[in-house]
Amino acid sequence: MSNDTSCPNDSLQLQSKLARVLRRARELQPVSAGSTPARDLPHSGTATLYRYGSGEGIPLLVVYSLVNRPYILDLSCERSVIGALVRGGITVYLLDWGYPGPMDRFQRLDDYIEDEIDCAVDNIVARHDTDRISLLGVCQGGTLAVCYAALRRERVRSLITLATPVDFQTPQDTLYRIVRHVNIERLTQALGNVPATGLNTLFTSLKPFQLLYRRYLRLAELGDDEQALQAFLRLEQWMYDSPDQAGAAFVQFVRDFYQANGLVAGNLRLCGKSVDPTRFTGPLFNAYATADHLVPPAAAKALANLTGSLAYHEAEQPGGHLGLFISQHAHRRLYPILVEWLHQCG
Repeated sequence: MSNDTSCPNDSLQLQSKLARVLRRARELQPVSAGSTPARDLPHSGTATLYRYGSGEGIPLLVVYSLVNRPYILDLSCERSVIGALVRGGITVYLLDWGYPGPMDRFQRLDDYIEDEIDCAVDNIVARHDTDRISLLGVCQGGTLAVCYAALRRERVRSLITLATPVDFQTPQDTLYRIVRHVNIERLTQALGNVPATGLNTLFTSLKPFQLLYRRYLRLAELGDDEQALQAFLRLEQWMYDSPDQAGAAFVQFVRDFYQANGLVAGNLRLCGKSVDPTRFTGPLFNAYATADHLVPPAAAKALANLTGSLAYHEAEQPGGHLGLFISQHAHRRLYPILVEWLHQCG
């Protein structure tokens, strides 16, 4: 009969470590997010338009996803996409969509493009005395940016897409398999806006071991590293600080992009016009992550065959979806290249 008692002892040690880390985590709350100074600018839409940088650099508008909050791009000084761009001489403008309320349930993707993105571009070109700007789209926001560049090509000097899906029916796309037969209209008729809690549960279920068990098991090892613990808490706060989704826009996105795969099929219409990405012929920088479970590489790489860009550049990065924004590798390799590319093309 074995006398090995290492397993109970290990369990007790783990419990003790976790208890100590959780006590320290409570003491550190609330954690701050956002390390780059920002200025709130007048904007005629319902979103908030922020400016980062002196206002003298190349103007770049960031269009973030509707599903999450944009401060993942500026979590800390060490891992800030916005900070890297500003230090590289770029004036960054960011549309913060905020938190849609019950009165926003009828807001469409057309409204986000015409009343938010286009109005922000109006603001920026007036400030910089130019007729075109550079546009950076992130995830779902990248899909909207591709659509905007196709519809208003004369206003976009160069286009950047990060973790951006354009083919929504690739074999590895788990989200497509989940929503392909869902009656989205009926869902929003019952709920109005789509609750963020439901979407968070869905996204977590796609990768439960990594996002739950392994992530929290590693928490026990952060007791002696306060900087790492604060980074963990910032990311934790971001993961569960998600807005509800405006019902009409959510229906459009699922129906027209996932279920109809409109960009690939060539039958997408927004703002009363056909969306044809080949109409945009300017420089395009498309970056994606090799292990992205939300935007499979094939979903992003399909842009190469859809765009009309005469100067298309593709950048593959190791890691998962969030690693494209916060990993050391991305900040050492990807963003210096992107800054240089913007100075050449922006």
